Amino acid sequence: MDQAIKSYGSQKIIPKLQNSDTLFICVIASTLTSRIPGITGAGASPELTDYTPAADAELIVHGEPRCLPEIPQTLVDGQAAPTPAVITKASLELSKIPFLIADAGAAIKPNVPYININHKEGQSISTGNAVENPEEIYNKGKILGETLSKLTSHLIIGESTPAGTTTALGVLAAMGYDVWGKLSGSTPENPHTLKRQTVEKGLEASGLSDQLPLDPFQAVQALGDPMIPAVAGITAGSTVPVTLAGGTQMTAVCAFLKEALPDFSFDDVCITTTIFVATDETSDIHYITKQIAPINIFAVDPGFGKSENLGLKNYVNGAVKEGAGAGGAMLAANLKGVSIEEIRIKTEELCKQIF
Repeated sequence: MDQAIKSYGSQKIIPKLQNSDTLFICVIASTLTSRIPGITGAGASPELTDYTPAADAELIVHGEPRCLPEIPQTLVDGQAAPTPAVITKASLELSKIPFLIADAGAAIKPNVPYININHKEGQSISTGNAVENPEEIYNKGKILGETLSKLTSHLIIGESTPAGTTTALGVLAAMGYDVWGKLSGSTPENPHTLKRQTVEKGLEASGLSDQLPLDPFQAVQALGDPMIPAVAGITAGSTVPVTLAGGTQMTAVCAFLKEALPDFSFDDVCITTTIFVATDETSDIHYITKQIAPINIFAVDPGFGKSENLGLKNYVNGAVKEGAGAGGAMLAANLKGVSIEEIRIKTEELCKQIF
């Protein structure tokens, strides 16, 4: 394992992942929560966040977006930071890992072949009624996990869900976890106050504020997004090791699994993210996971500090941080013999071609 990958916890799962057949699936979803001004940087404007999941999928498959003229980017002080989907694409191309898309409820459907788990996007969590039929989404995800694990010996699950840290905050808080100010964000200035106000407004609107803690399905229905039950279902259905490729959103998936399945074992599950999330001073992924279970976390440093691409350098300054399974894709590629330095160089090449 490359020195650019830091381990938090046990490394017992690594031998199971090395030299394994790996399959990467990216679960895409949307909610109207991302339309709230200032709550996410996953798009140049709140309206464009609807296109981000589809555009991420199209970039990984086609090398360009098909659903809109330009790739969604995060703007920080006038400088655009490219979507982390470009890191995922670089990693998967170099390692030749196969890639699938699953729609858990994206507002805009990608122009690529994809698996349909749920077609309907989520509403704003401020309404207190964010996701329809989360149990059905979970059960369909479980069927998918059972099927995919017959095709591979290691399943990586990434996600592209704008405002996903806010919906994860809502779900975790509703289930009784101490998470205020602990979820990450896609901009250097993490809007904790806005996120908390949005969650509290939704909780009040749901009429469930006097029934806390909620069960995981209630929490998602009131304050979540469709990605969480979909990824939880895939993980629950899998019979092979699972890498949850994402940031603090994946802690909500883990908490969902713990509450829905009290006997669920995390021995063959790890969270893999980027160093930008693992060392983020505006959040604390380690504090959250410790409340859930002993969950192994791996964090990859792509070395963007020495990149000549100003957009990638913006990651070091707190922009974007993670998404589209970037951290997990880098780890999987490295376990197949691709160095993190090679991934950085390939990412820079793709940025020149695409942007």
